[in-house]
Amino acid sequence: MTDNGAPDAPTGATPPRDVEPTPDERERVAKRDLRARLRAARRERRDATSPEQRHTDGLALLHHLEPLLARATCVTSFEPLASESNLEPINAAVRARGRLLVPITLADLDLSWRDAATGDDLGTGGIAAADLVIAPALAIGPNGERLGQGGGCYDRALPRRRPGTPVVAVVFPDELLTGPDAPRIPVEAHDERVDAALTVDGLVRFGDALGY
Repeated sequence: MTDNGAPDAPTGATPPRDVEPTPDERERVAKRDLRARLRAARRERRDATSPEQRHTDGLALLHHLEPLLARATCVTSFEPLASESNLEPINAAVRARGRLLVPITLADLDLSWRDAATGDDLGTGGIAAADLVIAPALAIGPNGERLGQGGGCYDRALPRRRPGTPVVAVVFPDELLTGPDAPRIPVEAHDERVDAALTVDGLVRFGDALGY
């Protein structure tokens, strides 16, 4: 017996070895660690940002997205947390001009869509009505790789949009991980990419899906 009461290993037995993680497991661990760092930075930013600055930042986001909003009659957006970018000016502009759809997170982490004006639940297929999808993200990579919160909600929902409908992810400038020294966003087979990233500094495009 060993000191802790466990039986001794048979004489001559090969000591147990740690199982080498699979590539997918390594990617999931890397995503988890990157999310933890980004969430901590968001909490610090939230606590350091005044209401006036948050309002100003929201107007800047609206200004940069205006060319796309002007061409859309139905837009999916979201109601941001205090640690996320201020989308109130964008959402108000969409409601004033056309139709705004916002997500409802279901028990299985899929997304249904609610008409912000009528309250009607359009179901998981409601995203197909949109001319433009505004999506949350924790970070965006140089080729439109999107790091979400980890539930896979938008990875389930985005394939249901109409072909050619652009997806714009909203992040803070330091969450646009496009520089040579920036952390790499791990990508798994189910991960959906975006067509552009919106920050207070402007709109960064990936490919030609925006059409201008």
